[in-house]
Amino acid sequence: MDIVTIYNQIGYAGVALIICAIAALFIGLRILIYLNIVWRGFKHNFLNKDYESRDDIISACNNTNNPLIAIIRDIINIHGEHSEDIRSEVAYLFHRNFEHVSKSLVWLRLISVISPLLGLLGTVLGMVGVFQVIAVEQSPDAASLASGIWEALLTTIMGLTVAIPVLIIYYYLMLKFRAFNFEAIEHSYRALDICKKHNANG
Repeated sequence: MDIVTIYNQIGYAGVALIICAIAALFIGLRILIYLNIVWRGFKHNFLNKDYESRDDIISACNNTNNPLIAIIRDIINIHGEHSEDIRSEVAYLFHRNFEHVSKSLVWLRLISVISPLLGLLGTVLGMVGVFQVIAVEQSPDAASLASGIWEALLTTIMGLTVAIPVLIIYYYLMLKFRAFNFEAIEHSYRALDICKKHNANG
């Protein structure tokens, strides 16, 4: 089966769905790899170390460009002393450091929403073609009509096939992303407690 035959079966909507599927795969893999790299760096450079003073934390934070660690560093250096609501400060810093991840997740969500609609559009366009054949021919062949309807419904199947896995991937990555936010909040409090104890002892 050549490309022209496939295109004749799926039409514009089918081609758009293939592009959406490729884009979703690329975006999902990129986010997953990036989050795993960030988490490994966070564990290696921050979680697996014992801190006794503010200087220890600052030294560890300055030796890496990990975005999670950067949030904690900024909380200690700038925001922690100017706000009692650390959660809102972390939320702001989290958005600033992970803005590209948030945008990518929005694109994944968008693909999961428009894929069934593209599939439905392809089906409607295909059915219009079938009814045009019926209108032109007095007694159309039942086999050719069935073939036309099958081709029309194919894009609906494609749309659901794209939308369901993309939606699953989206929610999996979203939960993983929210867990990062909780980690940033928890360890920001932990770092500030260490700094306060150090200042009290000093």
